[in-house]
Amino acid sequence: MDSPILQRQKHGPGDQIFKEGDEGRLAYVVEEGEVEIFMTKDGHEQVLGTVGKDGIFGEMALIDNQPRMAAARALTSTTIICVTRQMFDEKVNHADPFIRGLLKILADNNRDMTSKWLSALE
Repeated sequence: MDSPILQRQKHGPGDQIFKEGDEGRLAYVVEEGEVEIFMTKDGHEQVLGTVGKDGIFGEMALIDNQPRMAAARALTSTTIICVTRQMFDEKVNHADPFIRGLLKILADNNRDMTSKWLSALE
């Protein structure tokens, strides 16, 4: 996957990759390691899941142009490949309009379900 276009970031265990509420300018593909996705509610962290090798995270902010709904941090020594908004938009703009609409619906549904799940935990 070596290409001059692809940027990589290396993170150590516990390094925060992005925070909840940040503007989403990048999505990420895990090349090595593991990343934890979590939200903080009333000072308590709720882990939403983990992303391992070849997994993608941070894509929702690129799909729906909303702030990050969760935070991400490296659980282990991790290398991630950055996917810019431009790269993402180029791929999506060449997709069938149905697929573009479906991506938006899936992102909206995911945000809604996550909010309801967190409310149910209160």
